[in-house]
Amino acid sequence: MEAVLSAAVALLDEAGEPALTLRALAARLGTGVGSIYWYVSGKDDLLDRAIDHVLSGVLTTVEGQAGSGDAIDDLRVMAVTLFDAIVDRPWLGGRFMRGIDVPGNALRLYEVLGRQTLRLDLTPRQRFYAVSAIVSVVVGNAVDMGQEPPPEVLDGAVDREEFLGRYAETWRGLDAQEFRFVHDIVEEFDGHDDREQFLAGLDLTLAGLRLQAGA
Repeated sequence: MEAVLSAAVALLDEAGEPALTLRALAARLGTGVGSIYWYVSGKDDLLDRAIDHVLSGVLTTVEGQAGSGDAIDDLRVMAVTLFDAIVDRPWLGGRFMRGIDVPGNALRLYEVLGRQTLRLDLTPRQRFYAVSAIVSVVVGNAVDMGQEPPPEVLDGAVDREEFLGRYAETWRGLDAQEFRFVHDIVEEFDGHDDREQFLAGLDLTLAGLRLQAGA
């Protein structure tokens, strides 16, 4: 099973979810498609198991990051670890929350994050909303960053900075009164760092949690 899951993850890393077929996996393993059914019931089962396989390593790392004197600091470190794992594997993000209805590693990660909020003076509803907000910031930003770049960036016709600069130039040409906010932030948008933007959003969310908990 370990070899099957490792080969499945390799296919997903190379070309995303569309690349993971039982036929492709069998070819990668040098076996017949029928033999794959000894381990999984179909593609969905295979994908779920591959996700759980990857998340096991993330969970091990995250579990080792708790234990400081500040629950919110621990939450931040854990959230960044999860973010980095999903950015590296865009196929993981869209399926992450689908696995929390069964006792697998996605649910265990959700539990580990949630346990940090048990260290805070919050109601159960506040804890639920807090962890939901953190997961949304992490997964949403990671999936967005993991999307395939536009064709002109992929083929090297333009780099990322030039691509963003085109939007910035369009914004600069808009009416300054009608689009006051856009004009105010356009210089920050032009050439911005996506990871820095994620960290700022995460810190804003955690600052709100700290204020709510009086921590």
